[in-house]
Amino acid sequence: MAATVEIDSESGFCFGVVTAIRKAEEVLDKCGTLYCLGDIVHNSDEVERLRSRGLITITHDDLAKLKNVTVLLRAHGEPPSTYRIAKENNIEIIDATCPVVLKLQQRIKHTFDNDSATQIVIYGKNGHAEVNGLVGQTNGKAIVAESIADLDKVDFSRDISLYSQTTKSPQGFRAMIEEINQRKNSNTRFEHFDTICRQVSGRAGSLREFAAAHDVILFVSGAKSSNGKVLCAECAGVNPRTHQIANPEDINPDWLTDAHTIGICGATSTPRWLMEKVKTKVEEINQTATAK
Repeated sequence: MAATVEIDSESGFCFGVVTAIRKAEEVLDKCGTLYCLGDIVHNSDEVERLRSRGLITITHDDLAKLKNVTVLLRAHGEPPSTYRIAKENNIEIIDATCPVVLKLQQRIKHTFDNDSATQIVIYGKNGHAEVNGLVGQTNGKAIVAESIADLDKVDFSRDISLYSQTTKSPQGFRAMIEEINQRKNSNTRFEHFDTICRQVSGRAGSLREFAAAHDVILFVSGAKSSNGKVLCAECAGVNPRTHQIANPEDINPDWLTDAHTIGICGATSTPRWLMEKVKTKVEEINQTATAK
């Protein structure tokens, strides 16, 4: 009997990514060509799909050399320097910054502009596009802490404001808060702001339920997706037969041995069409195995 294959109904693009891709497709439908600063989403298959439609991915170095073109800013957001360069080069900006990220940028900028004595600490991944945009609101002065060890860069005798990259885990953020509370001076003012996107973090609970309900989990996510790493770990925590794959070609048929139910899910950067392709591949593998 072939295994049952199910795609998680709550997996797939978050609101910010959906909006960015919709805006890109609207321009491509009209003009046939559009520049995008960085990968529009951390999924190489989706990037390739849009590239075939005319989306050209560029770097910040490329941006500085372009003039009189249209450039889309993806959901991750950008530092003020990007907008300045665009203005100087007569570049039209299509701003697809996620509203959650934009609000976080504004909060960090407000703290930086109005409270020069306070250290701004961002719990996030060094070099991540969103984090670069957040640090840019502070003229590069914010401290980025990926882990507890990075808190050694903080002066615990000075006031501290802690923010989080929108796609980090709530558990990790709480650990940061506890560590700072333990290490700060008694007279140090410490404020922390939970700026984690609930559309992202809220998926963890439902994904754990989904993973626990299946014998095997295929978690579809691009290698660059921070959110994918977090959510895949949530699945693996309740189902040791969880496997992260980028596309159907990554599936090892041996993973599916003796599985009665196979669940397919993904990150907020994983397109639904890619999970459908994974399901088709799994069904083909099952049919081959059953025929033997």
